[in-house]
Amino acid sequence: MTNPKKMNMIEAVNAALHAACEADANVLVLGEDVADREEGGVVGVTRGLSTKFGDDRVKSTPISEQAIMGAAIGASLIGFRPVAEIMLMNFVTVAMDMITNHAAKLRFMSGGQTSVPIVIRTMTGSGFSQGGQHSDFLEAWFAHTPGIKVVMPSNPSDAYGLLLSAIRDDDPVMFVEPMALYWTPGEVDFQPVPLGKARIVQEGADVTIISYSIGAVHSAAAAVELAKEGIAAEVIDLRTVSPWDRETVLASVKKTGRAVVVHEAVKEYGVGAEISSVIHEQLWSDLKGPVQRVGGAYSPVPFAKPLEQAFAPNAASIVAAVRAALA
Repeated sequence: MTNPKKMNMIEAVNAALHAACEADANVLVLGEDVADREEGGVVGVTRGLSTKFGDDRVKSTPISEQAIMGAAIGASLIGFRPVAEIMLMNFVTVAMDMITNHAAKLRFMSGGQTSVPIVIRTMTGSGFSQGGQHSDFLEAWFAHTPGIKVVMPSNPSDAYGLLLSAIRDDDPVMFVEPMALYWTPGEVDFQPVPLGKARIVQEGADVTIISYSIGAVHSAAAAVELAKEGIAAEVIDLRTVSPWDRETVLASVKKTGRAVVVHEAVKEYGVGAEISSVIHEQLWSDLKGPVQRVGGAYSPVPFAKPLEQAFAPNAASIVAAVRAALA
């Protein structure tokens, strides 16, 4: 077992890609600027890979999301395990036909004879004044698409472990990295993390806060503030949005009787609505009040910093939702 090491999420994802490429010669990496001659991508996540594993396995592509996805899907059908980087999550819209009509459906349409073991790595999130075309969390689109798994880590150790598991998975995985957490350090234990299994960040008896990605960090901060008021919040980091860990969530809400679901993606029609609906369906007689949802405003992500800050959930808005649930 490798000793734990402190690193940020960029370094953890890079380490996972190195480990996966070393373990399996069929793992490929492709995307815009991913090779070392382009400095390993816009924030250097893939730095060092092409030097170590060669241009045949780590390929910088033209600026064409459709070409990236088409090449990844085609390579997966002949035995490779491509990790395709789409620079920003908003840009997956250019390749939606490839992702939803081909990658997600080929296993079904072939009667299970064909698998598409690709990972689509992308980054997103508000806080950088990048405007509405560069900052959206669009996970609900893919969670709504049968055949795709959606993974959203909140810390470096989970980013490492979840990416390893995603690369080994035989289904396509959308792997969404939160830009706001890229440079936050944490201990990485270099172990795979199973897909579909949530992590209980902290235990509590009064209310369950369910989140993932940057929302899980805000939820943990909110729990600290709530503790000052004598409110014991149980915080659950889903880690995998699809499939999500119903067993852990329902057991927690059954215990606390109250739930708040948090995500930065726009609240309307979001992942929180699905989780809320399942909780109401399964635990109606155990609930002490309706499930609360906290999400982004029903708007494109604003460019102006004050508006951008008002758009996104934070610890204060989560605390307010918990108070509403307790009321």
